[in-house]
Amino acid sequence: MMRPTGRAVRVTVFIGENDTWHHKPLYTEIVHRAHAAGLAGASVFRGIEGFGASSLIHTSRLLSLSEDLPVAIVMVDTEERVRAFLPQLDELVTEALVILDDCEVIRYIGRDPGSGETDAKGKKAL
Repeated sequence: MMRPTGRAVRVTVFIGENDTWHHKPLYTEIVHRAHAAGLAGASVFRGIEGFGASSLIHTSRLLSLSEDLPVAIVMVDTEERVRAFLPQLDELVTEALVILDDCEVIRYIGRDPGSGETDAKGKKAL
């Protein structure tokens, strides 16, 4: 499977951690559909505090009653693949903020330290 390097589009979806799709977390469904669609990557980040359209502040502080913390799902791929995936997001989300950003992908690839490979200056890889 080819992975993008260079120009790409990042999709960020902001939802609440208590949002569900057929009795399971919505973020799980989004990640699994992104994987099935062949997107290059998706990650879920749980916020410690935030607010959205409701203007209600959700926080993880001990004395707070709020448990519906903010969640961000971040996905990256080519613009063509991302735009093809958007109808699935339309199906899944009823209340969310979805942001599309142009970005540049820089891919770091690990090397086997025992391979003896050297860099452009003749230094061995760590």
